[in-house]
Amino acid sequence: MEVHGKEELRGPVLHIVVVGFHHKKGCQVEYSYPPLLPEEAHDSNNLPEEWKYLPFLALPDGAHNYQEDTVYFHLPPLAGADMKCVYGVSCYRQIEAKSLKVRLADVTRETVQKSVAVLSRVPLYGLLQAKLQLITHAYFDEKDFSQISILKELYEHMNGSLRGTTLEGSQVFLGLSPRDLILHFRHKVLILFKLILLEKKVLFYVSPVHRLVGALMTVLSLFPGMIEHGLVDSSHYRPKSSVSEDISLVEEFVSVSVTDVADTSMELRVEEVPTPSQRTAENHHLKPPSQASPDSSESDWETLDPSVLEEIPKDTETGGSGSGSGGAELPETFDPAPGVPITVQPQGGHGVVSQGLVSGLEEDQYGLPLAVFTKGYLCLPYMALQQHHLLSDVTVRGFVAGATNVLFRQQRHLSDAIVDVEEAKIQIGDPELRKLLSLTTADLRFADYLVKHVTENREDVFLDGTGWEGGDEWIRAQFGLYVHSLLSSTLQEDADKLLADWGTPFVSAWRITHNYRVWFSNKHPAMVEITPGHPFQGQYSAADLKLRFSHSVQNSERGKKIGAAVITTSRSVVQTGKAVGQSVGGALTSAKSAMSSWFSTLAQPAIVASPTASPEAQSPSTLEAKP
Repeated sequence: MEVHGKEELRGPVLHIVVVGFHHKKGCQVEYSYPPLLPEEAHDSNNLPEEWKYLPFLALPDGAHNYQEDTVYFHLPPLAGADMKCVYGVSCYRQIEAKSLKVRLADVTRETVQKSVAVLSRVPLYGLLQAKLQLITHAYFDEKDFSQISILKELYEHMNGSLRGTTLEGSQVFLGLSPRDLILHFRHKVLILFKLILLEKKVLFYVSPVHRLVGALMTVLSLFPGMIEHGLVDSSHYRPKSSVSEDISLVEEFVSVSVTDVADTSMELRVEEVPTPSQRTAENHHLKPPSQASPDSSESDWETLDPSVLEEIPKDTETGGSGSGSGGAELPETFDPAPGVPITVQPQGGHGVVSQGLVSGLEEDQYGLPLAVFTKGYLCLPYMALQQHHLLSDVTVRGFVAGATNVLFRQQRHLSDAIVDVEEAKIQIGDPELRKLLSLTTADLRFADYLVKHVTENREDVFLDGTGWEGGDEWIRAQFGLYVHSLLSSTLQEDADKLLADWGTPFVSAWRITHNYRVWFSNKHPAMVEITPGHPFQGQYSAADLKLRFSHSVQNSERGKKIGAAVITTSRSVVQTGKAVGQSVGGALTSAKSAMSSWFSTLAQPAIVASPTASPEAQSPSTLEAKP
């Protein structure tokens, strides 16, 4: 279908689309300019087959719960069209039907729900959103949705103002704030970063949609060049061929995880909402989990936190070296000069990109962005319920996706990790993957450095526009240095000690991912400028033990029990009367029990369930000692 034959002449904006909710037909396209199909009228409801999910993406599930919302979404390229991923931004609003000046016959409900969406060839999410919100408000203020001239003007204005816009500078990251992300997730931002490097199936979950897409895209903005040039192949999926497939109530999914065990299949029954068709398939590229089941209890899933590091033998973090000579285990003092910022990545040739010989992406001289979102690894900032089948599609090797429907969250066996944005928690069911993502001492120093700079009171500095340290660009620069240093270290001979600072198990897993193999298969001469080694490599000190203990106490269930016991003890100490002795004694016993259990696990090696172990022995909950 030759819909967009001359992309360059048409400008960066492909279409302006209005999506409404019809009381009988559901979500549907009500207007598009230019028409989505060249042979159709502007008010046609028909869609290209590749974009059949457009109405459900632009007008999200559960939108009736909010007066307005914003959605970022990705559409696949059209067959025969000379373009890549189509970037969508939608602004949703609802108003009371009685306030309309012109009320059409099909308006039968008390409220009218509509979205105005922009389909673009450039990933300028925040910039498109800013322009679109103004027009959407003006469109609704007319209270007559037949007045579509303002939408035609929007199309012409956007193409006129954005034509020739380069994907560089702060406008690419408008609305994406790493500062806010770190304030909310703190050190776990680095865990998310490493999780995506491993190309796992990552599902973000929160409502409303603007919080969801904001968090997800902000994480991706930490990867050098990813927003600008790394998402062009991120939406290459195949829509289901038949609408009748959407009404099946019973479904069999292929479950995918990181453990290396025999192939299994799973069955899940869903009765509340229509779901994709029955699907049984075998995935030859990814391995099923060792202990996944849709009937798993909540205890089978553990919120990832730094305390899992305490269950790993010391030689794991140092690449198996029992001598303690690895970079993270030297018994001397690490004392970086306070107030001295990390050196940011080299600036030579900044902004110069060329077509990657292997990745096909526009790359800089260091080979970035990494080819993460290629070859079936999807980026879907928002997923509609109608796209649910993609989670188990055998042609999809992984994804970073966002969802607001609880059905996605309930079916945990379809994702390697679920990110609860509201609670700032990362839930991972596979204990092996949790070990891979355990932050090393150098990682904890790096994360703590970021958190301290972000949480410092620098409001006066940022008000006058001169702030750098702790700002959004500064944070992205630090992650840029993190990636550059990691890549440089993998090129060194006998680099085991260097790579141990990132976690030897993590590096081993990353080296077999698609993105690393693509990067490694090509030469990047500019990498000689990069100094190998972790930005926070150094000798181990008592301060590191304090840092690790602090993170563990704040973020693990066992640590929370210690805190609760200490609070109880403090309250008992100030009491008077006869009950003091009993209360204090009981509280101290509780605190002592919690602390004894805590420190006993620090010295214990990780317990890895064998394939022959009983189901009880394999549960992640059994890996923790019970206070």
